[in-house]
Amino acid sequence: MAIPQPTPPWMSEDLVLLADNAARFFERECVPHEARWRAQHHGDREIWHKAGAAGLLCISIPEAYGGGGGHFGHEVVITQAHARSLTGGFSNGVHSGIVAHYILRYGTEAQKQRWLPKMASGEMVAAIAMTEPGAGTDLQAVRTKAVRDGEHYVINGAKTFITNGWHADLVCVVARTGAEAGGKGLSLIMVETQGQPGFRRGRLLDKVGQHSIDTAELFFDDMRVPAHQLLGSEEGQGFRQLMEQLPRERLIIAVGGVATLQRAIDETLAYTRQRQIFGQPLLAMQNTRFKLAECQTKATIAKSFVDDCIGRALRNELDLATAAMAKLWVTEAVGQVVDECVQLHGGYGYMTEYPIARMYADARVGRIYGGSNEVMKELIARSMER
Repeated sequence: MAIPQPTPPWMSEDLVLLADNAARFFERECVPHEARWRAQHHGDREIWHKAGAAGLLCISIPEAYGGGGGHFGHEVVITQAHARSLTGGFSNGVHSGIVAHYILRYGTEAQKQRWLPKMASGEMVAAIAMTEPGAGTDLQAVRTKAVRDGEHYVINGAKTFITNGWHADLVCVVARTGAEAGGKGLSLIMVETQGQPGFRRGRLLDKVGQHSIDTAELFFDDMRVPAHQLLGSEEGQGFRQLMEQLPRERLIIAVGGVATLQRAIDETLAYTRQRQIFGQPLLAMQNTRFKLAECQTKATIAKSFVDDCIGRALRNELDLATAAMAKLWVTEAVGQVVDECVQLHGGYGYMTEYPIARMYADARVGRIYGGSNEVMKELIARSMER
């Protein structure tokens, strides 16, 4: 019998229904294709249209812009259902949870009307291009340049590790528009990729895990983009915009991690109940029970903390340091728990036909993307010095 979990105060009846509908969608539309998607290193483009038709894209964007009119809690239950399904195919967290909210928060009315409805329907796939070959978590080291030339920006540079990069029709590019050092000269410029001269996609990157999520290199060679596609009222606001939105991104990572923790434990419980060793189920051995008890404790603590963070986000009270703590603690816990669960599976835990093996490979990047966990510690430490 599962340990009862308290219902978080932000959960409502409509969220319970949404969670059930989302779980059914992923089971029906993603699970049957996951093996093929992993082999080709990206989902089919059609999955975006299906997700849009099912109301799973841009659900926390106002209905006036084609969204679902919901709030962050709606995004949470979709993210959790997707993580529990152990499927990829598309990164809704980047598309709906991140890029859509950059546009909603900083875009002009014309920009919102132009892009958000198409993102909500799946007609446009969105990505955010921060990381470069020589600049990862340290965004102040970005070298991609956008030089104003009349009514256009001329952009030159390269980005790597771009989630949704293979299918992206709309890319939020972090570029240096000013001569100032560090973050002061950064701006966010939206790029429509279809038929865009000077834009090209590089190779699909061959990752250790998350094989069904498309991750690509992007290149900009004298790419001319209309100046009105700048996000914000003036140049040089990019670093501030990124810092304001990164807590949301890091909480989304933690939300997915909580669902992964419980799925790993559930898979391992099921396996150890039926696996026989020395004439008895593996679960009957004290070491197995103690290890699973430790794993469940970590999962429960993670859920409690993240539920509190979700409440803070809904009240617009989530700060940079607390989001960093959530991302740090949960992704570290996922690594520890999934590793223990692989060990309890024995040799089968190393076979990719078993979900736990795929989870082992998929989970490792959680401690890297969204800002490495070492940087999370630095952010937390800085907040303690104030």
